[in-house]
Amino acid sequence: MPLDPEVVAFLESQKGAKPRSRMTIEETRQGMLDSRGLALPSQPLSVVTDQLIADVPVRVYQAEISDDCPVVVFAHGGRFISGNLDTHDSLCRQLAKRSGARIVAVDYRLAPEHCFPAALVDFHAVVESLGKAGATVAVAGDSAGGNLAAATCLKARDEGHDWIRWQCLLYPMLDAMASLPSHSEFQEGFGPGSADMLRGWLEYAPESIDRKEPLLSPLWAEDLRGLPPAFILSAEMDTLRDEAEEYGRRLFFAGVQAEMDCANGMIHGFLQHSAIVNQARLYLDRVAHQIRLNLFD
Repeated sequence: MPLDPEVVAFLESQKGAKPRSRMTIEETRQGMLDSRGLALPSQPLSVVTDQLIADVPVRVYQAEISDDCPVVVFAHGGRFISGNLDTHDSLCRQLAKRSGARIVAVDYRLAPEHCFPAALVDFHAVVESLGKAGATVAVAGDSAGGNLAAATCLKARDEGHDWIRWQCLLYPMLDAMASLPSHSEFQEGFGPGSADMLRGWLEYAPESIDRKEPLLSPLWAEDLRGLPPAFILSAEMDTLRDEAEEYGRRLFFAGVQAEMDCANGMIHGFLQHSAIVNQARLYLDRVAHQIRLNLFD
């Protein structure tokens, strides 16, 4: 399918902007903060509170006060080098409101100040703390956050833990080799391109680190058996499309329940454009439905 007309209008508005791959870290982080106006206004909720879990900063969102609702631990995107609790505040509020789950957004450490596996250590620590406390836990994340969600599932399985009931991967970064065809097909002109993704990988995992390490690149994990059921959302015009879909196929053939959905005409990060792209709002409902379907008995 062609690019969605609302996405085309957005890309036109971005012409002439400095490529993400050539931005400084400070410019990258500020740019992500500045883009918050592309998302729906903040949704009022019964509970929005900042706290520490396992000494990691988190923000907890809950539409209605309840002690026994499922918990979705969420990792924000930003290529491991940007993003924080504020950049994804609208997205987390929308998911909490639409699903009824408690969303726990994790403010993990960023590269290059903190390279692999710092972000994973932080995210896993929050999941572990909640799991040990007896919560029904799912993990979710977009882009780099999807990487952390998938890697945490691998790490928990390998350590013999079954805290995680379900994983939700939203156009995830899963291949530090950037080896699949969509990296060439959507190299430029479709929002974040292959060079932008490779910049994030380089900052997070310097060249001394094995790019096929499974906790860095879950796509390269040899054994995916025994992982939690998954919902994987890809975007048709996304440089990461093929790795998301290949991971879903590999989960399926490993005997893991895996549901995949590709958003036609969409680009990477489109859920963050919910104020200007109707498809983003529809897919927020789709993700919220998956949360209810998989976590609420």
